[in-house]
Amino acid sequence: GPGTVATAASSGARFGYSLLWALLFSTFACLILQEASARITVVSGQNLGQAIRTQFQGKATGILIILLVLGAIILGSAAYEAGNILGGVAGAQLGSGISKTVLTITIGFFAGLLLYFGSTRTVAQILGIVVALMGISFILTAILLKPDLTNLLKGLLLPSFPAGSGLLIMGLIGTTVVPYNLFLGSGIAAGQKLSDLRFGLCVAVLLGGVISMGVLIVGASIAGEFSFETLAQTLSSRLGSRAKFFFAFGLFAAGFSSAITAPLAAAITAKSLFGAGNKKRWQSKSWSYRGVWFGILVTGVLFGLTDVRPIPVIILAQALNGILLPFMAVFLFLLINDHQLLGEKGINGLFLNICSGFVVFVTILLGITNLAKAFARVINMPVPDEKMLLLLSGIFTLLLAIPIGKMVKKRRS
Repeated sequence: GPGTVATAASSGARFGYSLLWALLFSTFACLILQEASARITVVSGQNLGQAIRTQFQGKATGILIILLVLGAIILGSAAYEAGNILGGVAGAQLGSGISKTVLTITIGFFAGLLLYFGSTRTVAQILGIVVALMGISFILTAILLKPDLTNLLKGLLLPSFPAGSGLLIMGLIGTTVVPYNLFLGSGIAAGQKLSDLRFGLCVAVLLGGVISMGVLIVGASIAGEFSFETLAQTLSSRLGSRAKFFFAFGLFAAGFSSAITAPLAAAITAKSLFGAGNKKRWQSKSWSYRGVWFGILVTGVLFGLTDVRPIPVIILAQALNGILLPFMAVFLFLLINDHQLLGEKGINGLFLNICSGFVVFVTILLGITNLAKAFARVINMPVPDEKMLLLLSGIFTLLLAIPIGKMVKKRRS
């Protein structure tokens, strides 16, 4: 989607290759979490929303947890939708010059029609091909730029936190590990073999990570402040004058297809959490189901009609999802260690627990660090030194690991 293009290219433009490690980690995290979400469905027969509801229903904190998950997904989807609409409009403007208001209303109207009548699959497949071609163009452009391999490997393998990079780091993670995609992936997994599903995830997630890294490398070649216009000019200088129009249509396609996906994901999540008791009320043509996706779509359209710059809104949306991600990572970690839910064959082994535990630890660490920065700014306090803040966040995360570890041990037994 446009969020990945904006966040990765902006990271490259501001910090060169130094944040490549965040994309490497987020690609690894995405693979671990998507596999866990899909495995729950394949082994237990329950999608992720049903599993969360079943695990926590009837408990004192059950309603709070379900509302927290639902709020995180809907809030994240709404934030993404704002970026999707703005990104799609930016792409259409690059290629046509039509006014922003007309394009916003047009994109919102046609996205609403497709959601209402349910014919999204064909459109998503066609636009997906265009976006894939745009991704290939980024990889080719990154190769043509001949990046310095030493600096590239340094940025990829040695984590660094340049001053002012916190929001972009969370954005890079939030645009790769999308919380609502965990619910969508869980639904898609129904009826598949686990081995086939794992192979498909490896291909899709790793390819997506490579494309995102290509976008960041291309962004690093931009002189001055990043914008979609300067990125289009960079592509044109490397691939020819037609590249600008190809990029414009690809960006529009990314925004429009994602403008359909985010509202749909929010509705599917609400259905999986609340639909078991009243399936008729939450069927795809019900007003409850349509009301959720309509609210998300309207949020995106309203943002599109305001006179805001797309890049800051898109990056903020990705960062917000990066902060919400630790909640979903912890819930998944508990579920995939539940012996009663997954049995002996489906439960996490030692290797997967090490990988999953590492992902949970890092997402919580980065989430706490950026929340602390935001809180310091709100109360007009000086932001602590980056290394000191990471150290304090690490200590707090280790303290959180104690109750999480006890819950995992209880579920495994």
